[in-house]
Amino acid sequence: MNVAEITAGRLDLAQLGLRQVNSVMQTAPAGESFTITNSNGAHAIAAGLRSAIRVEVLGHAGYYCAGMNQEATVLVQGTVGVGVAENMMSGRVEVAGRAGQAAGATAHGGLLLVGGDAAARCGISLKGGDIVVRGSVGHASAFMAQSGRLVVLGDAGPGLGDSIYEARLYVRGSVSDLGADCVEKQMLEEHSYELRELLLRAGISGVGASEFRRYGSARTLYHWHPDNVGVV
Repeated sequence: MNVAEITAGRLDLAQLGLRQVNSVMQTAPAGESFTITNSNGAHAIAAGLRSAIRVEVLGHAGYYCAGMNQEATVLVQGTVGVGVAENMMSGRVEVAGRAGQAAGATAHGGLLLVGGDAAARCGISLKGGDIVVRGSVGHASAFMAQSGRLVVLGDAGPGLGDSIYEARLYVRGSVSDLGADCVEKQMLEEHSYELRELLLRAGISGVGASEFRRYGSARTLYHWHPDNVGVV
């Protein structure tokens, strides 16, 4: 593949290799668009992007797809492995299919949209990003989530929100059980408003905020308590 074809925006991963494909996108100016072919489940596709470009992956991706994303819009027309959009700072990452474990882990900003189910630990240690999952999430999702929002249109597995801080969780389906210090909370108008806004940003229609329940921190783990002395 020659430079002209790369500039035209079509990147064949099988011919160029991951390092060159990512390098082209990492140094591209805002407004550029790229299509990645022959992804074949490779790890770290579109990692470390730093400008407002658009990337479409025509196939499946492996671990840490779109990790550390800043400003870019990344669309994956398949499934992804562990850690999609891990440590994302801004931008938008969309996965048409399912996501592996730790989707959106430690994300500080931006929006991650998963079209199918997300496996265990979705949104673990979330630090300010937004995650919308059209399907269900696995166990220990939003574990130690500090800030940001997780919206689940399906069900949530065991240990939802374990040791959560100030992140807000919205679940439309059933919750297997809640983790330590996570409780169901009243859905006020401000929460309905932000949920409607999130669903709109995610392109989801025909679903009302009233169909969801809100979960968050009971704030009982914030401070030392003498009753816990000697507890192992």
